[in-house]
Amino acid sequence: MQKKIDITTIKALAIDLDGTALLPDSSLGERTIQCLKRLKANGIQLILCTGRAIESAARFYNALGADGPMVFFNGAEVADVPEVKLLSSNLLSLDIVDFGIDLAHRMNIHFQVFLPPQADGKRALLVEKQRPESEMYHKHTSILPVVTDLKAAIAAPGLQGVIKAMFIANPALHPEIRRAMTDRFGNRVYIVNTYPSFLEIMNAGVSKGEGLKIVMDYRGLKPEEVIAFGDEENDLPMFTVAGFSAAPSSAKEKVRAAADFIFGSNAEEGLAIFLEELFF
Repeated sequence: MQKKIDITTIKALAIDLDGTALLPDSSLGERTIQCLKRLKANGIQLILCTGRAIESAARFYNALGADGPMVFFNGAEVADVPEVKLLSSNLLSLDIVDFGIDLAHRMNIHFQVFLPPQADGKRALLVEKQRPESEMYHKHTSILPVVTDLKAAIAAPGLQGVIKAMFIANPALHPEIRRAMTDRFGNRVYIVNTYPSFLEIMNAGVSKGEGLKIVMDYRGLKPEEVIAFGDEENDLPMFTVAGFSAAPSSAKEKVRAAADFIFGSNAEEGLAIFLEELFF
């Protein structure tokens, strides 16, 4: 039985991007843009909760006119946008990254690393060589990777850790990668599938749920005032933090099972249709 929502008590929507709010071509549909803008004009706070980097998510929160604290890198960073004031970060230890580099070499798969912001506020996505996977990621996020020696990069003086690392590989290889990482590091790592071929490695304690808690604290929100929307494994922690949760019909089965509400596929702008029916 679905939960009942008193929409007069809802103050914020915590929204995943890929697979939830975005169309399959990684764009925001016009119906979704207009719906979310209308909600914002009516006083509803829009909180993007994404695995994407701030730079990759900027075009979406700018298109919506959304601002304030939001969740990026699956919770490894919380930042107040659009001025990009970093509020929280949780870095992955360099010994874990070093092991990931060796594992990627042994399995001949793509591995990439996000460095934390530098003094000028810019960050870098590092890869060892251009592969089809890095080109695909560039098209998906618009972030251009820097080709470098990863071992040398993580040995740079003063580097305390990285925001996250990512394997991009055939999903059939993901269980082997997970086993290798967890056998070596146990509960020191948070490993999550965020896109069919993306397997992200982050520091223990990182999750969209933890990031959303920080955002809600900054915004003065209570759980019963928030609806969380997501489709992937990395969205599940948000469902336990928000008072209500919803997933598209195209979401993974375990995400649909955990959600309070199911709406139409992201390919059909199901999020906008659900919100229109709920609020208007």
